[in-house]
Amino acid sequence: MTQPKYMLTVEGVSKTYDGFKAITDLNFYLFEGELRTVIGPNGAGKSTFFDLITGRAKPDKGKIEFGMNTDLTKMNEYEINRLGIGRKFQTPSVFTEHTVYNNIVLSLVGSRGVFASIFKRLSSTERDRIDELLKLVRLDTKRDWKAGMLAHGEKQWLEIGMLLAQEPKILLVDEPAAGMTDEETHRTGELLISLAGKHSIVVIEHDMTFVKQIARDGQVTVLHQGSVLCEGKFDAVQSNPKVREVYLGRGKSGGK
Repeated sequence: MTQPKYMLTVEGVSKTYDGFKAITDLNFYLFEGELRTVIGPNGAGKSTFFDLITGRAKPDKGKIEFGMNTDLTKMNEYEINRLGIGRKFQTPSVFTEHTVYNNIVLSLVGSRGVFASIFKRLSSTERDRIDELLKLVRLDTKRDWKAGMLAHGEKQWLEIGMLLAQEPKILLVDEPAAGMTDEETHRTGELLISLAGKHSIVVIEHDMTFVKQIARDGQVTVLHQGSVLCEGKFDAVQSNPKVREVYLGRGKSGGK
């Protein structure tokens, strides 16, 4: 039986800002096609973790590798993005004055500049890909809307579609359910679940109902003070006394 391979390896990583230990001797491994959820109280190091993977920050020590042997610590943000590591921040970043359709066009692999991207002649393959992505994120009926007219949840879905247009191998998604209605949250969970397998995905989240939905039989990683407190299935993590003490015991929102 073929052993699954790691898409991301983080070993012995530490990062300090002005004396504050944001990440301390962190070890983290992500399998190809895995959907992993990362939880933890504010200040646990979750955003710094994403910053280190994407090159926005550099570790003081430790190893961060993409695939088998690509050292991300020696690369800048642009190079890491081109490798196939895409990041979605908590606040959606879309081109509000452009249509939903053109937002996807601007994100296609190989796009260079706003005007060149919008006015170039798209191939039938590119048009099919855009149609596929719009259906996937459930915005095909709003393809001609300006992105600024979309509801908050729809903007989140559009940005996920924009990331997918770049054909990432790893998706880093930061609190996608923040500010969403219950229905939008559930739909977002369905979308992320549908992407697992085709992409390796790491989701940072506070909403435990959402975490339970997307974790299913997958692993949940709990960060605390910049290190992994524990990892396991959702029910085991939820019932772990240490987790309840530092995180879940602070309420549904995780002490936000």
